[in-house]
Amino acid sequence: MIPISEVAAKAGIPAEYLEPYGKYMAKIDLRIRETLGERRGRLVLVTATNPTKAGEGKTTNSIGLSMALNRMGHSSVVTLREPSLGPVFGVKGGAAGGGKSQVLPSERINLLFTGDFPAVSAAHNLLSAMIDNHVYHGNDLQIDVRRIYWPRTVDMNDRALRQIVVGLGRKNGYPREDSFVITAASEVMAILGLATNYDDLRDRLGRILVARSHDKKDIFARDLKAEGAMSVILRDALNPNLVQTSEGTPAIIHTGPFANIAHGTNSIVAIDIALRLFDYVIVEAGFGADLGAEKFINIVSRVGSLNVDAVVVVTSLRALKMHGEGDLKAGVPNLEKHMENIQAWGIPAVIALNRFPDDTQEEIDLLRRLCEEHGWRMEVSEVFARGSEGGMDLASAVIEATERESSLHYTYDLDDPLTTKIEKVATSVYGADGVTYGDGVKRKLKRLEKHGYGGLPICVAKTQFSLSDNSRLMGRPTGFKVFVKDVVLNSGAGFVVVHMGDINLMPGLPKEPAAIGMGIDDNGEIFGVF
Repeated sequence: MIPISEVAAKAGIPAEYLEPYGKYMAKIDLRIRETLGERRGRLVLVTATNPTKAGEGKTTNSIGLSMALNRMGHSSVVTLREPSLGPVFGVKGGAAGGGKSQVLPSERINLLFTGDFPAVSAAHNLLSAMIDNHVYHGNDLQIDVRRIYWPRTVDMNDRALRQIVVGLGRKNGYPREDSFVITAASEVMAILGLATNYDDLRDRLGRILVARSHDKKDIFARDLKAEGAMSVILRDALNPNLVQTSEGTPAIIHTGPFANIAHGTNSIVAIDIALRLFDYVIVEAGFGADLGAEKFINIVSRVGSLNVDAVVVVTSLRALKMHGEGDLKAGVPNLEKHMENIQAWGIPAVIALNRFPDDTQEEIDLLRRLCEEHGWRMEVSEVFARGSEGGMDLASAVIEATERESSLHYTYDLDDPLTTKIEKVATSVYGADGVTYGDGVKRKLKRLEKHGYGGLPICVAKTQFSLSDNSRLMGRPTGFKVFVKDVVLNSGAGFVVVHMGDINLMPGLPKEPAAIGMGIDDNGEIFGVF
């Protein structure tokens, strides 16, 4: 690794706008935007087919693509989400890339990093504490303890916290049911990722809907006067983080909303700064294009006034064979649906086949022929094994794609009714035949519209493993309807969360979590975090 000051110099970031966190990490002061010109970079969105449980290598390929563009002489940066401790200690492990395409120092990045996740947890839980404290000290707002919507949060997979009771004991407040969500699913995380400046951050925090009163009046964080203190906790967290790739090129990592239960990409301020500094900005959006990419198009690009110049769809032979029950050709329809969606959004696309050691040339050639039959450009990516050298063909294809016309089309209009937005995403993006609703859900949607929230975008929480809301429906399923179990207003973030199928906001650990293989040696060196 090289000192972070040298990485900053490569990126054109003056030392006065750099706040080092040790030798190899730093925060970028938001005031740098006042010194930069207009956005000049081309934005490349990296997404994927529906993944296996281990993921398909979007982060690794995002990093490798950025390194390859730099190797070709272009100015490029990768912008990524921060890892959550839940997946790090659970199934997937770390989220810092792999092999010769990583962001460094990977262990520090995977484990608390610069403290942004703890700051989000603290700000979230401060609001939780202030709600119960207000009720305890007289409840001037007449909060109905049966209608407190704001949960608590922790950055860990812990299914035992999905449903709890707080306030037990004679002097500890009013007993009531409560719950925890993982920090990546906190509305505060979404707000941090979508806020454009400190004023916007504070305003969004104040707009968080926390409860209803006995006379059914909405109560917000600003009614508790909580937004000021919450913004104080998040002051440093709003500044993006600068690190480096395996080859010493710049990488910006900031915020970490999950894509299956939130909007799933790094922050608007990070992307905005990157577009003013670099020629090519590589942005990763979580899980398949039905989740991360759809939300980037319909939520993030709207809030940040962003245009996407090209999309990279990462896939693998193992993923396609999973969708084809072992048959590669039978799994291609899953890729086909994602490519159709990207075409409908009006963006040029390139397929990146993330090559694994056991992939055969025969299967690679078969997939290439199938892609050619559809008119898709596919390039094999070997950035895990070879770093930037293994991504040169992909980088050339991406440059060519960004030079084609991109005209962003949204899936729905903001003035569409909320049910229409849900149905458009379900039918056009997922390929569903329609939508069914749980008891009372349509009444909730009508109430949201009555109170002025009908113009918000929607953020669907559903399984990442299928185009549908059923994780067992592989490939390109047809003849299904999605089930909307609930809708939740995230008024601070500025969207309506739509819960589909069997999805929850607090994951659990597997029988043998990754955590059991981690530790430190006698020299204090960390092992087992990957």
